[in-house]
Amino acid sequence: MWHFRLWDVHDVAVFLSITLYMCHLAGAISIHSQQRSLTRSVQEDVFFSVDVICKEIPTIQWTFMSGAVSRTIGTWQPGVFTNITEDYSSRVQPYKNGSMGLSDLRLQDAGYYVVTVTEPAGSSKDAGFVLKVNEVLYEDLQYLSVSVLVLACLAGLLMLAMWLLDKAYRKIVAWRRRKQMPENDATELQPL
Repeated sequence: MWHFRLWDVHDVAVFLSITLYMCHLAGAISIHSQQRSLTRSVQEDVFFSVDVICKEIPTIQWTFMSGAVSRTIGTWQPGVFTNITEDYSSRVQPYKNGSMGLSDLRLQDAGYYVVTVTEPAGSSKDAGFVLKVNEVLYEDLQYLSVSVLVLACLAGLLMLAMWLLDKAYRKIVAWRRRKQMPENDATELQPL
């Protein structure tokens, strides 16, 4: 009788080894983040909080992506080296756990941020963040303050006008009373 074998013992061992190695690679890097969508205003700071778990010292790379632009922000290995690009050198603060702080936000900073964690063995994992940057409309605040100032001046002028009209009204009333009073040139003295 013929036995048909689909798998040889050696083939099963190789398959299991490769499967276990792939499972090992998949679980070797872990990236956790509480918040993936952030909203800030212009000139504020933002903190991209991640917690990277890796068996060895990983290489962490942050990349910015927008509609037509994709650029590397920086690459670092905690305790080994830090390489922040010139565009971001004064505004980026790298952290050992993979997090990144970005200060003095601009409208152009709105977009998609990707952190890539790579092990020395070559396996890597990505996590993405969305940053929305709102513009603070100082023109609206200036318009509002000028409007309040103009209205306050108008209110003061109206109060002054009412006070002057009241004074004029009182003088006119007093003048009319004097005009209506009979004038007696002769004063009579009565005996006692």
